[in-house]
Amino acid sequence: MNKFDEQILVVDRDSLFNNEENTFNGFISKDDTRYQEIVKTFKDFQVKRRGDMEEDPSFKQLISYCIIANGDETLVYKRLEGGGEQRLHGLLSIGIGGHMNDVVDEKTIEDKLRINALRELNEEVGLDEADVEGFGIHGLINDDNNEVGKVHIGLVLKVEVDKDKIVNKEEDTIELTWAKNDLLSTMSPFESWSELIIRDAYGQ
Repeated sequence: MNKFDEQILVVDRDSLFNNEENTFNGFISKDDTRYQEIVKTFKDFQVKRRGDMEEDPSFKQLISYCIIANGDETLVYKRLEGGGEQRLHGLLSIGIGGHMNDVVDEKTIEDKLRINALRELNEEVGLDEADVEGFGIHGLINDDNNEVGKVHIGLVLKVEVDKDKIVNKEEDTIELTWAKNDLLSTMSPFESWSELIIRDAYGQ
């Protein structure tokens, strides 16, 4: 199937941000009141064709964005030219994830998110559910300052893993490396979401 024909979960922007009352740029934690209000709207998701949504900023595509940690280190990956999103080629990222599809057997949006996030972790770095410790929500990421960010919102997750469990299953599209958390801000160029998380969530 062409990636643009993929059926993905989206929420219309007006509902998501309560007509811009809850809009933000950057990272907000799950303790932020805006986070609580925004996540409530996820249950009103719609299923739309990805190709139609890529150019329609009146909807936000829901993206799982999982940070993989091992103590004081974070897994960093570089998007190579073999990857699907041309606008992100050559950039570094600390988030493994992707578009969310409807999981009809799961009733809650939280469970749909978990299934989608675990699928991405398995496809890209070979992690199974048993390999993932402390699989928890970290916050939300949004950036309306570029064309990619205008049509996506990220639900940021963080997991602790055993380094030995990581396998690069997409060597033609990503290059993996571990980096000390206090050195992340010295690396570049990061995609905007990772840059904002490093700034706002890592205190750098």
